Amino acid sequence: MFTGIVQGLCRICEVSDEVNLRRLTVDIGEMADGVALGASVAINGTCLTVTAEQEGQPTFDVISETLKLTNLGDLVVADLVNVERSFRVGDEIGGHILSGHISASVVVAEVVEAQNTRDVYFRVPERWMKYLHMKGFVALDGASLTIASVNAEECTISVSLIPETIARTTLGRIQPNARVNLEVDSQTQAVVDTVERVLDSPGWRDRLSAHGQGG
Repeated sequence: MFTGIVQGLCRICEVSDEVNLRRLTVDIGEMADGVALGASVAINGTCLTVTAEQEGQPTFDVISETLKLTNLGDLVVADLVNVERSFRVGDEIGGHILSGHISASVVVAEVVEAQNTRDVYFRVPERWMKYLHMKGFVALDGASLTIASVNAEECTISVSLIPETIARTTLGRIQPNARVNLEVDSQTQAVVDTVERVLDSPGWRDRLSAHGQGG
């Protein structure tokens, strides 16, 4: 589990493509202290397992399904990625709880720069829009952010970045047409799915109809 507080902007130092598999080696420097084989680390918000580690450079195996769903297949040597170690019980949760299971990759539609701020607009697959609400949580490339605007008709959302986020994450560097990993807030998804399931149930419709006739 993760909190969406990016701990480092780190460089890809090796990429190895094999059959149905891609190996990424990332230089995470001092963050590698205590990393053991099997540890979970979020790379651009994607929960990956450490399969090897040498001198602050853990290696991760990325399977085909993850490559299809995320932007990890786009990475090349020297690219920068957001890194977060999994949190421990008792750690401060500065963002919101994340699983590192990416919902979809979204495309940057527009970037608006101004002094000390950066507004980024994303095109989102329609099926995920129902979980995204103004002032709600969203994780983009693993960074916990508040949604600044939602356009349901155009299937877009935006976030407004403060200088710290601009300096410390990939979101301060991305440009239009880039792909970014999106994870919807799990609690919001659970509430929306539960309400939809209840409203779609025959029993609920019967009770609603009976209530209306009796009113």
